[in-house]
Amino acid sequence: MTESNRGLLLALFAYSMWGGFALFFSLLKHIPATEVLLHRVVWSFLFVAIILTLTKHWSRAKAALLNRRLLLALFCSSLLIAANWCLYIWAVSVNRAVDASLGYFISPLVAICLGVLFFKESLAVYQKVAILLASLGVAYKVFGMGEFPWIALTLAFSFGFYGLVRKKTQVDTVTGLMLETILLLPFAVLYWIWLTIQGEQHFSFNIDGVLLVLAGVLTALPLLAFSAAAHRLSLTLLGFMTYLAPTLQLLSAVLILNEPFDEGDFVTFAMIWVALIIFSGGAIWRRRRTPENIV
Repeated sequence: MTESNRGLLLALFAYSMWGGFALFFSLLKHIPATEVLLHRVVWSFLFVAIILTLTKHWSRAKAALLNRRLLLALFCSSLLIAANWCLYIWAVSVNRAVDASLGYFISPLVAICLGVLFFKESLAVYQKVAILLASLGVAYKVFGMGEFPWIALTLAFSFGFYGLVRKKTQVDTVTGLMLETILLLPFAVLYWIWLTIQGEQHFSFNIDGVLLVLAGVLTALPLLAFSAAAHRLSLTLLGFMTYLAPTLQLLSAVLILNEPFDEGDFVTFAMIWVALIIFSGGAIWRRRRTPENIV
């Protein structure tokens, strides 16, 4: 198997796992989202710690822990991703996975806007058109349907700002996740102790306990696969595959979890999809104009 094909399989594995999150977290909807989050932090920390031990890469984490500026940035990113995770888990638990998937469709376009605001990046014509169409889709949701898509927008912007902060940190994906979970770990453990004292914690040696442990493992596993795939595939192909995860989340929500998807939702999503097609098509065309960037 070529390195390119191996990278493609790893990317498909990662995005498919992310795409199945709606189905997975629906199995935990009887447990409060904040409690699921604490287990996601604890068990992903332990899983990544094992990986770093086996690969003998603890030196990277130790070096990063001595960098105060880096730790501050990662503390900010850890709060953003924790908020993102918690909201997503809650959205699935209250049958709003369709809204959550919309947020991850919008997030690449939000990232572009943040790049313009904070890094003074210039926009190509196709990017402006894509952002305009996406904005019209959100506007239709607000004014045409009388519903403010706060779940989608909060997920999109929290993930966008998370990417913005992580862009300023010179740390690889796995080490970054390790440090973020280390920073969140004290809060998670204290919350677990408090729930135990109150008699409200759900972790035990049954199916719920297994699922809560898996919540942490499934947080880290696709990131490891994605990190390995990123070294083997072009950014263009990876960027195009980004939309596989929210697409699978949407299909899972509508076809398996039986969430409503009416005509208004179709119009909103259709405008977002057209915007993403223009965005992806423009990016591919732009990269193919440079010979060394051919996929």
